[in-house]
Amino acid sequence: MGKRTQKPKERLFLRWVLRRGDQLLVASILMVAVSLGGIYYGVQRMRSVEFIDIDEAPAANYAFMVDLNQADWPELAQLPGIGETLAKRIVESREMQGPFLDHSDLQRVRGIGPRTVESLRDFLLPMPQAEAIAVDASAQPAS
Repeated sequence: MGKRTQKPKERLFLRWVLRRGDQLLVASILMVAVSLGGIYYGVQRMRSVEFIDIDEAPAANYAFMVDLNQADWPELAQLPGIGETLAKRIVESREMQGPFLDHSDLQRVRGIGPRTVESLRDFLLPMPQAEAIAVDASAQPAS
């Protein structure tokens, strides 16, 4: 009685088939994983959180206003129609010719005309009375 021989293809197939005990182990691991996933999902559903609706917050309305006689050029550059160059010219004019006595004095800066001054009035703080401004005598041009 001879030995039973198997073909090479049958041996390869048998290597990939799990034994009955291995199949039960894999099935039980999968069942435990699926049941733990279901429990986790159920717990998460019970923890439902109500979201806060922040779209109902009132919008804050802030006015950006600048004092021509105290603002540095980065503040002035934020004004509409005034860039870095004009802002630096405004500061230079204030240092060389003294403080601005009125908003219309802004026209003494090269590149600023009456239309620009009118468009900036909403963003400029009111000017104090001319008598209340202390003027540095060294900043005044010689006449």
